[in-house]
Amino acid sequence: MKIFFGTDGWRALEGSQINESSVATIAQAFGDYLHHKKENPVVAIGYDSRKNSNTFAKVFARVLTGNGIKVLLSDRIIPTPVLSFTVLNMHCDAGVMITASHNPKEYNGIKFKSNYGGPFSTEETKKVEALLYHSPVVASPDLIDKQDFTEAYIRHIEQLIDFDKIKATHLHLLIDSMGGAGQRLTEQILARHNIPATTIFAEPATDFYGRSPEPIEKNLPPLTQALKAGNYAFGVATDGDADRVGVCLDTSEWLSAQHTILLLVDYLKRVKQTPGGIVKTSSVSDKIRLLFANDATPVYEVQVGFKYICDIMIQHEIAFGGEESGGFGYGMHIPERDGVFSSLLLLEMLAVSGYSKLSEYFKMRQSDLGLVHYDRIDLKYDRPDKNDLLPHLSQHTPESIGEWPIVDVQRFLSSRGIVNGLKFLLGPCRWLLMRSSETENIVRFYAEGQSDEEVKRLLSCGREILGI
Repeated sequence: MKIFFGTDGWRALEGSQINESSVATIAQAFGDYLHHKKENPVVAIGYDSRKNSNTFAKVFARVLTGNGIKVLLSDRIIPTPVLSFTVLNMHCDAGVMITASHNPKEYNGIKFKSNYGGPFSTEETKKVEALLYHSPVVASPDLIDKQDFTEAYIRHIEQLIDFDKIKATHLHLLIDSMGGAGQRLTEQILARHNIPATTIFAEPATDFYGRSPEPIEKNLPPLTQALKAGNYAFGVATDGDADRVGVCLDTSEWLSAQHTILLLVDYLKRVKQTPGGIVKTSSVSDKIRLLFANDATPVYEVQVGFKYICDIMIQHEIAFGGEESGGFGYGMHIPERDGVFSSLLLLEMLAVSGYSKLSEYFKMRQSDLGLVHYDRIDLKYDRPDKNDLLPHLSQHTPESIGEWPIVDVQRFLSSRGIVNGLKFLLGPCRWLLMRSSETENIVRFYAEGQSDEEVKRLLSCGREILGI
């Protein structure tokens, strides 16, 4: 079977594609790569709540130890950011997380983590991919050391969040773990400081209780219903491996990731005065640049995918890195998305503000931050020319999108050097982005405009241009 790695490791269908044999094949290539890189490497391995994730983690561990590589294996289901922190904290040479993140239950996958506690770079991933089927698989259980990774992670978090401030304000957080790896971790951290929190769908479930484990508005009716029935400061939901977060106001209304990013950056820069720049993916509102960019706070824009944010975070002093899919990283923490830490930081933000409800705080900050007019559509596209659409358009770009002249065009390349993203800049906070997924048969359109109507028009224009 041919295995192709995407933006963040490998995602594949459970059983027919990802199974013990294919996992062992990847593990052998990973081991070969590490031996080329360093003598006596050490690897940390974690896994999420999906079917066979625990089994695949053990298979990966046995293959690495069969190649003489010491493995620290999590003794329980953990979020991806816990694994990433462990890699950095334990001075490991790499990490492996068995997860398909926010993908539906039918998928599983493998994420690679580098020694700095963030995603593998494109170059590192290519090197592993090039070694697939290079050597016969060798396995042994001899060098596996099972450990609890969560306690050190929690102690680290306790150095970064002002739990005393949160406790003094009596805020009550509602958490939807969606049956994923987040489980009760956020609630347990808060409980150590006698801060109330309630978690729904906390127990791990291989089917995520019938939902897709992506914390976006259409998947969160259980969270909004629970918010209506209780008295909470706000609600959060974490995805299948708890590296992403979605936010709902206490009123049960969805707070978009774009507005969540604005609030977090505003808090970090205006209130906490956190030093460093801001990294945003191309799908994040240009308001970030307009509101926060200055000599002390450079704003970097990268293509969609947190590994590109990570590349900047490990090269420069960065306060915040964010993507519109709900993945947020912090220079004070690790160069990695973390839904648990983001949830706690949002709670600290509200506590410091003096407001008891996030809806009230959001309304107050709107006067300075304004609203983001943005939307995105994902279209299934099964035709064989999917990966040819954007390279062709890149060479035949129009002069305008609808009635708006194109000011500039940004081109983004896939891990294979093919154009898989085009962003048409049409003026301040007005743009259209098209992307072709590397791992799914999907073409995505993103747009920001001066009004919701403008956004709809831009998205419609995008579909017309590609003829889909």
